[in-house]
Amino acid sequence: MTISSSFVSQEDVFQDKKILLGVTGSVAAYKAVGLASRLVKRGAKVKVVLTKAGRQFITPLAFSSITLDEVCSSMFPESPPLAAHLHLSLARGADLILVYPATANIIAKMAHGLADDLLSTLLLAGGPPVVIAPAMNTSMYLQEVTQKNMSLLEERGVMFLGPEEGDLACGEYGVGRLIEEEKAIEEIDVLLRRSTQLKGKKFLITAGGTREPIDPVRFITNRSSGKMGKYLAEEALARGAEVIFLKAPMNVPPPVRSHLIEVETAQEMYQEALRVFPEVDVVVMAAAVSDFYPAEKVEEKISKKERKELTLTLLPTPDILAEMGKGKEKQFLVGFSAETDQALERAREKMRDKGLNMIVVNDISRKDIGFGSEFNQVTILHQDGGQRETPRAHKRLISRAIMDEIVARLSDLNSP
Repeated sequence: MTISSSFVSQEDVFQDKKILLGVTGSVAAYKAVGLASRLVKRGAKVKVVLTKAGRQFITPLAFSSITLDEVCSSMFPESPPLAAHLHLSLARGADLILVYPATANIIAKMAHGLADDLLSTLLLAGGPPVVIAPAMNTSMYLQEVTQKNMSLLEERGVMFLGPEEGDLACGEYGVGRLIEEEKAIEEIDVLLRRSTQLKGKKFLITAGGTREPIDPVRFITNRSSGKMGKYLAEEALARGAEVIFLKAPMNVPPPVRSHLIEVETAQEMYQEALRVFPEVDVVVMAAAVSDFYPAEKVEEKISKKERKELTLTLLPTPDILAEMGKGKEKQFLVGFSAETDQALERAREKMRDKGLNMIVVNDISRKDIGFGSEFNQVTILHQDGGQRETPRAHKRLISRAIMDEIVARLSDLNSP
């Protein structure tokens, strides 16, 4: 996947950025020295983690001479200040982790959570964005297991640079060649600029499916897993936004670094959403909010033996987005429309009636996307008539496309 961005600023984003450069055991490891040099010249502070296999191809001295910093290789360095929780301090102190070159081995370790050396352990510790530049023989790269490992990592938010097609060290020609230093710098430049796209913006993102109680045991709900809302929140956070994450019950853990508010019913979500609405710039209503709730909640469990039938009277829940649309000032409102037929027509009607800036439409009649699936395919409609369709893709990638549209529209609104 190639990293791309919808707008780019002019200042050098590498200045004072802390980049953790992982170098693994590839014959292309020597290129990492040139990459480190370019990064340092752009003002970045580069810390190199060189694996045991990497040391067979390049020496630590080559890197330390350029970065003017000690190269890390061991989980247990002799220097006491470095010994304590080294993998955590390295990962959490970086703005970006770049593995250049990345062998099939380190990619497999990352995909399956193995942590048997310093680099794999700090990658598992998590923290900053991770970028991988694969380098290997064509047959290794095209192996089904390697492709699955890369897909798995991409679904988790890891970004890949290359590989390219060309002459390989083994004498063959094919895909697997490490992306050249200059191209890698260009791609990372875009990534770092994207990380500040939403700096200073505050988002309210809702997720999950509300529950409307019938009695103390039973409730009315829907099939929302909360995944899309979580991925959208993580994408906004990765671009520098502050996120209030308002969640109904969901099947996945909430994103870290967000301001978490937990609710259960549509009425509770309505109250909390309207409470924080005045302080946010963007609202993304990804939660599946119940349209109706039981008129009467029974305080004791309804017994099957005492009833031959059960009739429920349902009343409409408050429309959160419609209420926001009436009172919005600066806010950019994004809604979701899950439909089974006449999807685009109904979505446009919702967007107009509720005063939305943008609406995301998905066809829930399809079994291969949407509720309960890791994949989705959506159409993004804009208030001004603009439209974008995405291919079927993992929900994390769909969330990236949605956030790209939000960023572009916010940029247009802020243009003189």
